[in-house]
Amino acid sequence: MRIIIHGTGAIGGVVGAALIRAGHEVIGIARGRMLDAIRDSGLTMISPKGTVTVDMPCVAHPSEIDFRPDDMVLLCVKGQDTDAALKDLRAAGMTDQPLFCLQNGVANERAALRYFPNVHGVTVMMPATYLSPGEVITHGAPCYGLFIIGRCTGGADAADAALKAAFDPANMACLQSDAVMQSKYGKLLMNLGNIVDALLPLDADRARFTARLKSEAEAVFAAAGVAWEDMGVDNPNRAKFLKVVDIDGVPRSGSSTRQSVARGAGSVETDYLNGEVALLGRLHGVPAPLNAAMAAAAARLMADGKGAGGMTEADLDAVFLAAT
Repeated sequence: MRIIIHGTGAIGGVVGAALIRAGHEVIGIARGRMLDAIRDSGLTMISPKGTVTVDMPCVAHPSEIDFRPDDMVLLCVKGQDTDAALKDLRAAGMTDQPLFCLQNGVANERAALRYFPNVHGVTVMMPATYLSPGEVITHGAPCYGLFIIGRCTGGADAADAALKAAFDPANMACLQSDAVMQSKYGKLLMNLGNIVDALLPLDADRARFTARLKSEAEAVFAAAGVAWEDMGVDNPNRAKFLKVVDIDGVPRSGSSTRQSVARGAGSVETDYLNGEVALLGRLHGVPAPLNAAMAAAAARLMADGKGAGGMTEADLDAVFLAAT
C-alpha cells in the first residue's frame, strides 16, 4: 500500500512524517516554499516526543504520479482548494482508489463524490501548526492526533481498516465509525470559532463570540435534521488519546485559519465553515446571520490584507450587533 498525501501543510505534514517514521511508503503533493523546503532538507516534525526529520518524496502536481491500484489518497488541502485538487487527481489517472478527506468542514466529501466512487470522511482532531516551510508541529499527546474515519455515505470498509492499521502504530489514534459525518458536523461546530481567533488578538475573550456562533449553528442543524457528535473536550475518546500539551520554545499559533492569515496564504476556509451554516440556514429557512457575518468578515480580512489579530472585541461586538 502506498499513501499519497495531497497537501503537506500542518495536517498532511504531521501525518506524512509519522507514517514515514513508521515505515510506510508515502508521496507528498506540495507547492511553493513547502515543496522547495522538503526537497532541499526533508520534512521536520516537532512534537511532545521530540524533533525528527524525514525524507519525503514530494511532487508539485498529481500528474507527476503514476497511480497504482494499491494507492490510497489523503486529501489534506483546505476546503477552498478541494475542487481544483479533485480535478487534478482525476486528470492524473486516479479512478477508484480510496480517497480520505482529512479536512475541516462537511462539504469536501460531497464534492469528492462527483468525481470518485470511494470517498471516506475523516474527522481530524490534531493541534497542528504550519508556519515555516519544511517544519510542522503537533502539540498532541499521548498521540499526535485523533482521527475518526468511515465511508462518507455510511459504514466502514477494508480501506478504513487498512488506514487504521497504518495510523495506530504511527502514534495517530484512528477509530472507525459507521456514521463518520456526525463527528465531522461536531468538529464543524468547534471550527466556527476559527475566524474569531484570526480576527482578534490571542488574549481576547473569544469564547463569548464562539458560543453564539455555535448556538446559532445548533438551531440550524436541528432544522436541517443534521445529527452531530460532540467533539469537545468532554468527548471520551479525546480524553483517552489527545491532550494539548506545551512544548518548550514552541508556542501554539492559534487556529488553522489564524495560521493561514499569519503565513500569507491568500485565502481561508471560512466559507466552508461558518459559510456552511449560512448555507444550511438558507436552505431550511432558519436565519444564521452571525455565521454569515463571519464569512463576510473573512472575505474582508483577505481583501484588506491586515493580518491576524487586527480587530478589537468592541469591533467584533459591533459586527455581531449589526448582523442581528
